[in-house]
Amino acid sequence: MRTLDDIRLDIERATERRAELLHVLAEGHDDTVAAEHAELEDEIARLWDECREAKVRGRFGDRDAIIKRARLEERLERAA
Repeated sequence: MRTLDDIRLDIERATERRAELLHVLAEGHDDTVAAEHAELEDEIARLWDECREAKVRGRFGDRDAIIKRARLEERLERAA
């Protein structure tokens, strides 16, 4: 598992690269740069998803453990 700091650092680097690519694209369209920009946008979105998941894991614990506890509580409520 990666730490939040590592993920945020990757987001910062990708965002800086995106700004560079946007400056290049502002000067004129380039298919190669446009393709790299599109890939980078997808990567940034993935990194933000990973960041949100890491925050939730840090706050509430592992997703599988949470689901297991919820199902156990559900069974106990039905049995009562």
